[in-house]
Amino acid sequence: MTRPIVLGAGPAGSVAASLLARAGKLPILLDRDAQVGDAICGGFLSWKTAAALRALGCDPAALGAHRANRLRLFASDKMSEAVLPEQGFGLSRRALDTALRDAAVAAGAELVIERAREVGPGRIVTDACEWRTEALFLATGKHDVRGEARPRSSHDPALGLRIRMPPSPERTKLIGDAIELHLFEGGYAGIVLQEDGSANVCLALRKSAMADAGGKPHDLLRAYAERAPAFAERLGDLEGDEAVDTIGSVPYGWIARATEAGVYRLGDQAAVIPSLAGEGMSIALASAKDAVAAYCSGTSAQDYQAAFARRAARPVRTAEALWRVSETRRGGPAIAALAGRLPALARLAMRLSRI
Repeated sequence: MTRPIVLGAGPAGSVAASLLARAGKLPILLDRDAQVGDAICGGFLSWKTAAALRALGCDPAALGAHRANRLRLFASDKMSEAVLPEQGFGLSRRALDTALRDAAVAAGAELVIERAREVGPGRIVTDACEWRTEALFLATGKHDVRGEARPRSSHDPALGLRIRMPPSPERTKLIGDAIELHLFEGGYAGIVLQEDGSANVCLALRKSAMADAGGKPHDLLRAYAERAPAFAERLGDLEGDEAVDTIGSVPYGWIARATEAGVYRLGDQAAVIPSLAGEGMSIALASAKDAVAAYCSGTSAQDYQAAFARRAARPVRTAEALWRVSETRRGGPAIAALAGRLPALARLAMRLSRI
């Protein structure tokens, strides 16, 4: 029997490799990058994610994660605040991914650095060779690989954008122990402090919004800041040379309801929850755990995928509905106002969007 191969050493892939290694399956963990980078999404860890990580032996607090206890919503001139059901954390993907990759290797996974060019049932074609396996765990995050691309049908697709603002006393005082959501027409920004005191600013927006800004991310950020004083305060003065990471055509709301024989889809390759929910990392960990359990018990990839699709449906649909409303001119302010008057409703929405 061939060894299982995990493609992608992000959280979903590294956790799957760790669990496979602990089960004695001798996995190969295949990734394109020898050095762990800092992915665009996933800088906020919900209480569900934190609990799942601790169960795996990875405590966010031990990695220096910034503690988040409140959700703060901004839209137009409205602001509301609600206490999180349980404590969350702000942690850079570099810190988290490094810890999880190291844990996978320590558990017995073999890390191989090669770039995948094409994948399919039973095979992975890389720059160096062609790998064969009876079990492929596809964990490439928001990036597709030729042969297993997710469908994209939106006429105005979503884009992801991230900028890291340096530590400053003013910004730390403004954000504090909150995870912030700034709702705009056509998009939103999530802001949380991370382990080094920097502010991770992630935006999900429509392609048309970027086009209106002439395709220039800094001009887009300035345009949002002009309309939203609270967002402008968090950004401070943009010089125009700050690094801005982007990713195009994110299929938010997509769920893999089927798969090919032997291909287990994990994380964003299994379900893409709108990032305003802050639950993408929990989906990554839950799918890794479910897929490995299915593989080790002899359950087919198709049965695993169908079962996980059912499990992911409620949180993804809840987050998608909130996103659709929040990106409208009137919807964002209405959500912020309602959350302010009925904080219990905000906490219910948070719980319904958990997996």
